[in-house]
Amino acid sequence: MDQAEDESLRPAADKSDPLTSFDEYLHAAIDEFALPPSLSQAIKYSLLAPGKRLRPLLCIHCCRVSGGRDEWALPAAAALELIHTFSLVHDDLPALDNDDLRRGRPTLHRKTSESMAILAGDAMMSAAFRHLMLRAPGSTAGVLVAELSEATTEMIAGQVYDTLGGLPNELNPLEQLIEIHSRKTGALIRAACRMGAISAGGAGRTKHEQHREFEAITEFADSIGIAFQVVDDILDVTQDSSQLGKTAGKDTLQGKLTYPSVLGLEATRREVRRLHDEAVHSLRVFGPAADALRELADLICTRTR
Repeated sequence: MDQAEDESLRPAADKSDPLTSFDEYLHAAIDEFALPPSLSQAIKYSLLAPGKRLRPLLCIHCCRVSGGRDEWALPAAAALELIHTFSLVHDDLPALDNDDLRRGRPTLHRKTSESMAILAGDAMMSAAFRHLMLRAPGSTAGVLVAELSEATTEMIAGQVYDTLGGLPNELNPLEQLIEIHSRKTGALIRAACRMGAISAGGAGRTKHEQHREFEAITEFADSIGIAFQVVDDILDVTQDSSQLGKTAGKDTLQGKLTYPSVLGLEATRREVRRLHDEAVHSLRVFGPAADALRELADLICTRTR
């Protein structure tokens, strides 16, 4: 995966680009832990690899639109990226997706060893919660930890359903897909948006305004979280590995439920458009202040990798 993908979900860079200093912050967040050098290097190999940084972007922009400053959201954004990267490292392991390629490079268990990949993922999960407790403003730390822990558990539950099965028998294939995607992918995207709003601390808002805006952000997150995974399903059957930076076609080979396999490709594309429109509509309460989030929704739904 080249640098172009790293920037593929970012609005045009300028002095207000929320990711200008994020990677530096993320690097420092790992250095604050007294880790064995080999473990620190393994974490940084995956955590600092070129990537979309979608969850941090959503977190910081939702903090902005809720009246907060970027630096208020950085602890939450870093914790989200740690959890997301832990999930990728573990998903790639031989016992799960058994993948050799991630973000255009060897997966961590191929670069190091399976044992190190397991331990690096474990360390990233614990580091995420510790970082939140140490760095988030005291009034929000507990709420942020609760939000992230719930999303992490939901994400793992979604991975169980996707990989090991066990979905309720009464659900039809489309309902099963929604159950999987809303947990496996949607839960952490939902948390990213909500944690951004929480990080703003209700700055300059009445209780009524806070509630209304938080509901709008949640609705936006729920729609865009599903849309992101639906687009992934499309890309898995329309792009090759060199374009994706990961192995293409694995869902089909593993017999997993996907939107194209259930609805067909054209109906799946229509579903992406519907989810996009739903997400953008939910932001109307913010007016032009949410333009960056609207642009992110556009990029998520039209991306090619």
